[in-house]
Amino acid sequence: MAYLTIIGLYSLAQIALGVWVARRVKGSRDFFVAGRTLGPGLLFATFLAANIGAGSTIGASGLGYRDGLAAIWWVGSAGLGSLVLAAWVGPRIRRIAAEHDLRTVGDFLEWRYDRRVRATVAALLWVGTIAILGGQLVGIAWILTVVVGVPKAAGCALGALVVTIYFGAGGLKSSAVVNVVQLSVKLIGFAIALPLVLGAVGGLGGLRAALPDPGMWNPWQHGESGWIYVAMLAPNFIISPGLLQKVYGARDDRAVRLGVGINAAALLVYALMSRKVKSYLAQLESDAVHLSRLSLEPVAA
Repeated sequence: MAYLTIIGLYSLAQIALGVWVARRVKGSRDFFVAGRTLGPGLLFATFLAANIGAGSTIGASGLGYRDGLAAIWWVGSAGLGSLVLAAWVGPRIRRIAAEHDLRTVGDFLEWRYDRRVRATVAALLWVGTIAILGGQLVGIAWILTVVVGVPKAAGCALGALVVTIYFGAGGLKSSAVVNVVQLSVKLIGFAIALPLVLGAVGGLGGLRAALPDPGMWNPWQHGESGWIYVAMLAPNFIISPGLLQKVYGARDDRAVRLGVGINAAALLVYALMSRKVKSYLAQLESDAVHLSRLSLEPVAA
């Protein structure tokens, strides 16, 4: 009951913050692109909070449990893709969007090509976005199920409700501010969890002794995980409409390079550090059923 109360209060706080920020939203420009005022700090927070979501924590933990060190490429691919976005694609598309007052990726496609291309891509994205959203909601639901026993369907509904309210209230502007809180909570949690799990297993030496299979320590390929994730996933973090929408909100090219670039560096570090936690999870027999299921249905980072 205590866990449920904490999660409930945290969710209400996010909603309240989103609604409070929404008071400053004066029109569609503020809603869609945050008035193009996001500096490096807010851009970094809103990127990283999104990129270390359900997929890169719950889903990737399942992959680490199953395949070992090779699972770092799940999150590592996001870091590599983000580097390309920060250094090349992001600054250029931000300038085009600001110059022509483009507010969505659909606006860009229509400006660059025509309405037919916009409609075709929108239809394709509609299918893909529903699948990604469904996976993210399943990730949220698994957390609620494991921690407080909330049924899967109810967990999906609660996650969707919180996100819809705080984003719908103020668009990108409220989302970016709420992401700062979310990122702070995540990083504090990881900072507490990592020393605890390493201490419980006897440090890095104990961790290696507990996992004697050399395949679990192969960083390139083991099981179904490995460097192939770079080809599969990295492009998503270069041209994803959701991430490009955030880039549209940057105030200048420098904000894109710094904000998205630091996010990329953080993702690469996170991929390495979180692997230690994932290896420890392989020893927890009580979680074997949950993690095995999650490894079969990882969701997008």
